[in-house]
Amino acid sequence: MNFFDTLRRQRLLSFTLILFTLSVGIVIGTLLDTGVKAAKDQPAAPGAKPLTIPDPVEMQNSFSQLAKQLEPAVVHISVTSEPKAPAQARGRRRPGPSEDEDMNDLFQRFFGFGPPEGPRMPRRGLGSGVIVDPSGYILTNYHVIEKADRIQVTLHESQDKLDAKLIGSDPDTDLAVIKIDAKRPLPAAKIGNSDAMQVGDWAVAIGSPFGLQATVTAGIISAKERSIEGGGNSSIFQRFLQTDAAINPGNSGGPLINIRGEVIGINTAIASGTGGYQGIGFALPSNTAVKVYNQIIKTGRVTRGAIGVNFQEAKPELLQVYGVNQGVVVITVNPGTPAEKAGIKAGDFITAVDGKPVRNGQDLVNNISDLPIGSTTVVTVLRDGKKMDFKVSVGDRASIVSGERTPESPGPGAEEEGSPAKFGIMIEELTPARRQEMGLPDSGGVLVRSVSPGSFADDIGIMPNDVIVSVNKRDVSSVADVRKIQGTLKPGDPVAFRVLRSTSPLGRGRGEWTTLFLAGTLKESQ
Repeated sequence: MNFFDTLRRQRLLSFTLILFTLSVGIVIGTLLDTGVKAAKDQPAAPGAKPLTIPDPVEMQNSFSQLAKQLEPAVVHISVTSEPKAPAQARGRRRPGPSEDEDMNDLFQRFFGFGPPEGPRMPRRGLGSGVIVDPSGYILTNYHVIEKADRIQVTLHESQDKLDAKLIGSDPDTDLAVIKIDAKRPLPAAKIGNSDAMQVGDWAVAIGSPFGLQATVTAGIISAKERSIEGGGNSSIFQRFLQTDAAINPGNSGGPLINIRGEVIGINTAIASGTGGYQGIGFALPSNTAVKVYNQIIKTGRVTRGAIGVNFQEAKPELLQVYGVNQGVVVITVNPGTPAEKAGIKAGDFITAVDGKPVRNGQDLVNNISDLPIGSTTVVTVLRDGKKMDFKVSVGDRASIVSGERTPESPGPGAEEEGSPAKFGIMIEELTPARRQEMGLPDSGGVLVRSVSPGSFADDIGIMPNDVIVSVNKRDVSSVADVRKIQGTLKPGDPVAFRVLRSTSPLGRGRGEWTTLFLAGTLKESQ
């Protein structure tokens, strides 16, 4: 082997080693690249399936069907009240100088007339209503159209405003009936029976809140027979369905409907600290609305029966003391009224009207007010434990109530010395001279000088200057009489007071006196 053969052999070996190294590198690189690709293809959430968007399909449910069914019968109401001329005649000087040094006073005092006024703008308001007759009769709220000089109605899916005529109204229930002439039959809503509604039933409100026409909201009936505090005399005839379906300003007069598409209420009010929806709305039941509507379309007005008694609800303790199972107690009978002529007296417990039980004041009002004026009704009372029936002629509530006087709450009397009583009151006896000075109609009784805050007497409503006539049906005319009765009582016993309260502003007599029954359960340390 020569030198050249050895060299060729070494070159071949080197080439072979290089070729082998390159091959190994290529194999390793291929394996690594495959691993990286496999890692990239691995999902971030193993086992999760991709979501898909379905084809669009029209959704069907009860609420959408109700909206389509009732919206054509719901209208938008706009009202305009023209500005009234100012009461003070131009150029007339005020009787005396004013304490306010504003611009109006300066003009009035130095020139004898007020400053020039700009144009007085009309007042405008919005509300809703529901068509209840194809000929164009619409139910809405009285407060929507109150004092309106022009009422206009906009039908569903229309921009045209139709002038409406006021047929009649009933402020006591806050209802009104208006009519439009659309020159064609209109879709009318179906009236349901509101008495059938139960707490928890679905309810849907339709109207124009804030002027937004055909707004539909859903909720449930959250309470029944709800009264609103501060409603005045009209609240006697307003027992609302309460709902959490959103009701806002502008919804007034629109319908509240059940799941069958029947009107079971007229949306009337909301309970709110902000003026907007806060979860509580009130609708006047359709059964009440039907009675009002039927009278208005017949006579143009609403009449209600009355017999001329003022009454108060009887607390359980009062019923227990007087041995009565149910009823309301008469506190005054108005002179010359049907009740007085029939022989009903203060202190009677009215338990039934025409055989229908009277469980509370609402029962009495409903039973009497629904009776035709001039008809005769039988009023059942319990007097001194004896059941008595009186035939009473039903009078017109408007004329009877206009002559009534509502007793004013007396202010606090002078703090004078008296005898302390166990009930949390200071009492003193009445001398004949004092009785004459106070104009008390009857003999007997003791005068309440003061009432301890938080005491039993304070809790049940006894006030300074009240005259206690009896305790638990036992007449009292002295401090000793009251103390004697107190000695027979123990915690847990019912206690019923019959008191006289003056209608004079200071509660000190020389006014009229009215009878009240105040009762409660005696507690520990009282």
